[in-house]
Amino acid sequence: MLDPRELRPEALRDQAQRLGANELASRRLLSAVLGQGIHDPAVWGRSFQVPRRLSDAIGTLPRLTQDRVVTSEHDGFEKIRFLTHDGLAVETVLIPLHRPGAVSLCLSSQVGCAMACVFCATAKMEKRRNLASWEILDQWVQARDRARSQGRRVTGVVFMGMGEPFLNYDRVITAAELLRCPHGGQVSAKAITISTVGLVPEIDRFTAEGHKFRLSISLGAATDEKRARLVPIAARTPVATLMAAARRHAQSRRDRVMLSYVCISGENVGPDDAKALGSLIGDTPVRLDLIDVTDPTGRFLPPTAAEMTTFRDSLTQYVGQPVARRYSGGADIQAACGTLAGALNESRNTKILQGQVEIGDPGAAAGSHPSI
Repeated sequence: MLDPRELRPEALRDQAQRLGANELASRRLLSAVLGQGIHDPAVWGRSFQVPRRLSDAIGTLPRLTQDRVVTSEHDGFEKIRFLTHDGLAVETVLIPLHRPGAVSLCLSSQVGCAMACVFCATAKMEKRRNLASWEILDQWVQARDRARSQGRRVTGVVFMGMGEPFLNYDRVITAAELLRCPHGGQVSAKAITISTVGLVPEIDRFTAEGHKFRLSISLGAATDEKRARLVPIAARTPVATLMAAARRHAQSRRDRVMLSYVCISGENVGPDDAKALGSLIGDTPVRLDLIDVTDPTGRFLPPTAAEMTTFRDSLTQYVGQPVARRYSGGADIQAACGTLAGALNESRNTKILQGQVEIGDPGAAAGSHPSI
């Protein structure tokens, strides 16, 4: 069966035309499915004038099962756990923004992650596979609808949830294209960020294809020795090679490339680390985002206030480019960066909403996708 959430807008247009429907029909279909979150073919025809022959080619669309929602009482972050057709857990985070009523959605692109970052809980999950584009988009639709029910609106999307997005490149880009489509998700391309731990061929492909989405590259450390210890799989590529790809991206976009840097006490926040970052970055235009590590095991700790002060001063001396300290919220519900692992913290500090209703059959279109 045809699933419009698996096709980029132009491909969906072509498929609709093969079925005797025009481009307007494909736009109306996207408006129904993504814009309004309506998955009933009968409503498509009645309220959106989608031709019957196109609806019949699609049928009932599969959905993720919304299993549980947890809300942090500390900062208002919310985490939704979804179950896939094969019983795997996928998590999505609603991130409250400074603008009243605005939220950003952190989406997962895989179940688990193969990159083996030593401070990340997602990397320790036993089962792994790529998510289909429809599974990525259904996270967005259900989380978006939840935000709407609360009188909030989604203004941005970050592919920084479970998984390495560039290991699932084509499906992630398809999802992002549908999210930015004016007849689909209606999210500005500049408000969509795709994060990678540093897959150079995919970074170069992303650059060559000219996507307008923002790219965030996670360094972990500025030297090969430290990066091999903290981010072992990604560190098979020399960090200088990664930085060269970042430079190519910045030059192509004529804009700063965003570098994310997880700060770990006693590991990568000394003056020598700042000096190494300065040497690595050189005159490549960057924005450095500092993120405190959140490790549920307690093995890795965020920097002390004194460490961060020294590190920031050293960055000013050696890097001399914009530096921001990014807040990673929802730690009490395991919604912070590096803590998504399909498990919920059901402590007294959380509010848990259970008993969500399953919609449709989530297994119809997901089983054929390869494992990581």
